[in-house]
Amino acid sequence: MQFLRNTVDKLKKPFLKGGKLERYEKGFQAIETFLFVPNHTTKHGAHVRDGIDLKRTMMIVVIALVPALLFGMYNIGYQHFSQVEGSDLSLIHLFGYGFWKVLPSIIVSYAVGLGIEFAFAIWRNHDVNEGYLVSGLLIPMIMPIDLPLWMLAISVVFAVVIGKEVFGGTGMNIFNPALLARAFAFFSYPNFMSGDKVWVSDAMTTDGMSGATVLGSLAQNITPSYSTMDMFLGLIPGSVGETSKLAIIIGALILIATGIGSWKIMLSGVIGAVVTVFAFNAVGLNELMNFSWYNHLMVGGFAFAIVFMATDPVSAAQTERGKWMYGFLVGFFTIMIRIFNPAYPEGAMLAILLMNAVAPTIDYYVVNSNIVKRKKRMKTNPLKTA
Repeated sequence: MQFLRNTVDKLKKPFLKGGKLERYEKGFQAIETFLFVPNHTTKHGAHVRDGIDLKRTMMIVVIALVPALLFGMYNIGYQHFSQVEGSDLSLIHLFGYGFWKVLPSIIVSYAVGLGIEFAFAIWRNHDVNEGYLVSGLLIPMIMPIDLPLWMLAISVVFAVVIGKEVFGGTGMNIFNPALLARAFAFFSYPNFMSGDKVWVSDAMTTDGMSGATVLGSLAQNITPSYSTMDMFLGLIPGSVGETSKLAIIIGALILIATGIGSWKIMLSGVIGAVVTVFAFNAVGLNELMNFSWYNHLMVGGFAFAIVFMATDPVSAAQTERGKWMYGFLVGFFTIMIRIFNPAYPEGAMLAILLMNAVAPTIDYYVVNSNIVKRKKRMKTNPLKTA
């Protein structure tokens, strides 16, 4: 490790002030801090002594995504070959097929996104934002497996430039960048983002193959053939990250145990969805309304979204009471969109983007409510200020 540290220090010299590559210092610094905790300290003001920084926080989220990513790679192969007559391949072959299908999307996502981040950092002479470490993996995990790479690249450009950089970069964005990328692709290239064939590899180019999702079938008032266990384990068509609820739960536990993800948003989101489903179950006019609450939680992208995207600390509500309201409304609107919009039965993406826009308002009223209560307490007892 000391050898690597010494090597980095030698390579660093041309990038320091007065060096030939001084203007690219921020780009080199991003690579250095990815390998090592920053070796500099603050000179003035408050001093925070902690072994974790934003980059390490983002890496924990990436680690939490790994179970869903690995299972998603296997499921890509499983969904493809389960429809090919006479194919009986091993787990390794199925995973290998999915791995080589997903890998190019991840490479393109990181190459384009980080390239833009580095360019803006050098142009502004600011540190490179670490937020894209997570968004770069989230984006290919929520896209159809056969989405052309150039469409993915354009979606990433839109999400990073319009969704983040125009607001000032990581920590300043209003909307979740990964969901912005998906929304851009959905409305720009609808034929590649929806339908009965986009969620199974090669189904769009192979006759006889289908990729109808559970929610897609329900929207057509067709009872799905998948069992509850299939939905829980993830052996159903869908994007790479959203199918396995078991893998998502493992990721959620990692985020909660490390204090990175808000359990309040996760729990309130589930409560909001369940309460709304119960209300529609009482009406029961179609398959979507009759679908049980636990099955609603296990299909589509709701579970993945409520764990990894609704909990985004930048675009979500910041106040503790606001997190309960924010999460509940995400669950509520997800089910409402699923039931009342047959053309787009998913719902989670639009629900979270809507609540991203509302989150600052929620926080404003929560804070203002606390101020009003404190003023009332001060009037009744001037010595009691808290």
